[in-house]
Amino acid sequence: MSLYTPERRGFLLAMAAAALEPAVARAQAAPAPASAGPASPALIEDLVTANRILSDQGIVDAFGHVSARHDKNPERFLLSRNLSPGVVTAADIMEYDLDGNPVDARGRLSYLERFIHGSIYRARKDVGSVVHSHSAGVIPFGVSETPLQPIYHMAGFIGGPAPVFEITDTFGPSTDMLIRDPKMGAALAAVLGQRTVVLMRGHGSVAVGPNVRLAVMHAIYTEANARLQAEAMKLGKVHYLNAAEAAKTQATNDGQVERAWGFWRAKALAANPVR
Repeated sequence: MSLYTPERRGFLLAMAAAALEPAVARAQAAPAPASAGPASPALIEDLVTANRILSDQGIVDAFGHVSARHDKNPERFLLSRNLSPGVVTAADIMEYDLDGNPVDARGRLSYLERFIHGSIYRARKDVGSVVHSHSAGVIPFGVSETPLQPIYHMAGFIGGPAPVFEITDTFGPSTDMLIRDPKMGAALAAVLGQRTVVLMRGHGSVAVGPNVRLAVMHAIYTEANARLQAEAMKLGKVHYLNAAEAAKTQATNDGQVERAWGFWRAKALAANPVR
């Protein structure tokens, strides 16, 4: 005879509803954050284009995301709704506060890991854009004892051995590896520190920049550096950029971002026009 009777089923449902009531009440009571107002159309265009470029360059696929700090209020940021980057349009861009709360969700789903972005913007006033990806060449350096280091001049922004965020250090061995709340985001931002790139063990990486175009450039050349480093290590001892070389090459290459952006933009939009 089954113990799962109609009466017991009713009791369990009532208990579940009672347990949810406080959370539902809090969600209903919490007002949506105030909007910073319309963002610059040029910023929105860059953010949409960044999604297309990162997809075209193979840095993101169905997963990954790129954001921009709002140009009217540094306490707000812009990020697509939960969508594959290669199909993002201006209509998909949403505004968030730094805790990852949407200003005007209108039923649209958000990325689970939007807290990566808000937490880094809170910790780093100099950051204007954040890219989170799972690009394949970078992953091995986050799970091995070999650090990712700048191997050529286009990746001088990596600086030295890239830091690795180990989620179990703070959150134990039973997570799904995702950054699901502001506390986890703050822990990741702390490991990033003042660097440009942080790896996430068994997950991916984050690259930042003072604006969308430079964050995209840093994400693309982080992946390129990882692939080159893996190949060079097969040949024997590798000579990495020293600190002075890394700093000088970053200053030079960041100043050339428009050359790279124009090329990547034309290529990406020819293959996948924004409609």
